[in-house]
Amino acid sequence: MTSAVGVCKYKGKEFLLVDIPGTYSIMSNSEEEEIARDYICFGNPKVTVVILDATSLEKNLNLVYQIMEITSNIIVCVNLLDEAKKKGISIDFTELEKSLGVPVVGVIARKKKTLNKLIEMIDKVCNGEIKPEPNKIKYPPYIENSVEKLEEKVKKMLTKESKKLSRWLCLKLIDGDQKILRSIEKNLKISLIDNEDLIKEKAEISDILNFNGVSQNEVKDKMISSIIFRAENIYEDTVSITNGKYNLKDRKIDKVLTSKVLGIPLMLTFLGIILWITIKGANYPSEWLFKVFNFLQEKLVDAFEFLQAPSWLKGIVIDGIYKTLTWIVAVMLPPMAIFFPLFTLLEDLGFLPRIAFNLDRFFKKAGSSGKQALTMCMGFGCNSCGVTGCRIIDSPREKLISILTNAFVPCNGRFPFLITISSIFIGGIFTKASSSIVSTITVLLIVLLGILMTLLISKILSKTILKGESSSFVLELPPYRKPQIGQILVRSILDRTLFVLGRAIAIAAPAGLVIWLFANINIGEISILNYIANFFEPFARLMGLDGYILTAFILGIPANEIVLPIILMCYMGKGSLVNLENMYEIEQILLQNGWTILTAINVMIFTLLHFPCTTTLLTIKKETGSIKWTIIAFLLPTICGVVLCMATNLVWLLVI
Repeated sequence: MTSAVGVCKYKGKEFLLVDIPGTYSIMSNSEEEEIARDYICFGNPKVTVVILDATSLEKNLNLVYQIMEITSNIIVCVNLLDEAKKKGISIDFTELEKSLGVPVVGVIARKKKTLNKLIEMIDKVCNGEIKPEPNKIKYPPYIENSVEKLEEKVKKMLTKESKKLSRWLCLKLIDGDQKILRSIEKNLKISLIDNEDLIKEKAEISDILNFNGVSQNEVKDKMISSIIFRAENIYEDTVSITNGKYNLKDRKIDKVLTSKVLGIPLMLTFLGIILWITIKGANYPSEWLFKVFNFLQEKLVDAFEFLQAPSWLKGIVIDGIYKTLTWIVAVMLPPMAIFFPLFTLLEDLGFLPRIAFNLDRFFKKAGSSGKQALTMCMGFGCNSCGVTGCRIIDSPREKLISILTNAFVPCNGRFPFLITISSIFIGGIFTKASSSIVSTITVLLIVLLGILMTLLISKILSKTILKGESSSFVLELPPYRKPQIGQILVRSILDRTLFVLGRAIAIAAPAGLVIWLFANINIGEISILNYIANFFEPFARLMGLDGYILTAFILGIPANEIVLPIILMCYMGKGSLVNLENMYEIEQILLQNGWTILTAINVMIFTLLHFPCTTTLLTIKKETGSIKWTIIAFLLPTICGVVLCMATNLVWLLVI
């Protein structure tokens, strides 16, 4: 995970701003918290700006006190003052600044003019005009005495620049968090855990703790309790609420959205609405893009003919690479451009944490945690993004379970195929008026199957190769806020849609070349593509498919979007991907090649449950650093899909 970096110019000076991942604590071990902690500790920032939520100041102050142990150069920036005003929350900034001992600035981030005071304060702290003097936490005497015993020896191990970290290092030695200590040793190039002098001191400290009735495992809890107690006192002294029922509206909404009875149905309803809007809305821009790309294709053909280019070169460039790339853009871009903003809208409103809350008990029973629900939701947009999102999970075991099962939910690359098949073979049975609704319900049922399979496989993994107990999951439900449409569009289009599309295109270009070669190079009188299809035919029939369908899935590993065009290309005997915009034409080709409702059902099941695309597999390799887990991530959904298709096929044949 990388941090966003920007440059701010003020009074002729340039300030490099580094936006590290947001967190509520730097005492845990999630990847986001590690990045934030390591940058503050070892990145040598001139000043650390801690952003607090004005509507949740009491909880946010905990982070301020944790950072005070690491650095003195702190500015507290209290954001969302407009939201606080609406809720009748008033903050005494003078008293808050006095209590903390560091500069405090109030802002409304969406109003740029309110940020001038913050920029001015950053300048003053950086040039030494203002020197923050944090009022650090005073822990229980047995902890403070332990710090004194260690600090002199620790300081001798540190350079002049890192001596400021001595108190924090002592606290980490006392609470005994091995992962944080290893990170400190690596970054400061010192030995803390195996240092003989420190081991002797820690033995004496252990006696002090035991004498006070505190075990090693309880030390961190005692520190956190001290911080929380201090934060509560400051909150009472600096914050006044004129409207005692300021969060009553949020609570009423939460009673419905997080209800044991209505929570899950409402969650599925929202997902169904998003899918329906995506299905209906993506058709028109897709058709327009196909027309534009077809027009450009004609111009490219004219250019090749004018240049008298050889036919094989024309085939590779236009029929292979160009058609593959344009199909992916035309099919993938519109649904992503609709789905991601809608998904980000729910995120901005504060609905996604409620989904995690609703699903937490199910994932705990499956041996995981509710955070997996958030990463699963991200997988609906792109499984690669879902895998990356698993960094928010503290437990390495649960993080790995989430990575391995993320492909069990359909990404936007699989939705168009699911939508097409459900519209033809399921929705097509009904009237035109109800067809889109029935198709949406069908796709929603496939999504439900994916969620159930996620829970089932998570349970199996947690009882076998990834044994362990579920970790605790503390989730703060944020207040409902008015969404910032501009930021939603920027985040969803630039950070998600175009990023994912760019990676898919990079992989699809060579895939288009390979597919064209397979379709146009013959061995005898049969193309390589047909040889592959004939080889898989017997096995595919056991799954209720045919050899061409299974071959299309295999060749579609670079990007799920090209599976359907490969199937059509095989059926029509073409040497390049087939672009059919008319649903009726697609239906006739599939019916003429023996498709039935059973074929459609098994195709939808295997579309849901098969190996992740190349982009996702590469992301899994990067996140896990392991070929073994990447192979397992490939095999898990594929085996489930094969078994389920065979079972469906067998039951159908026995019953029908």
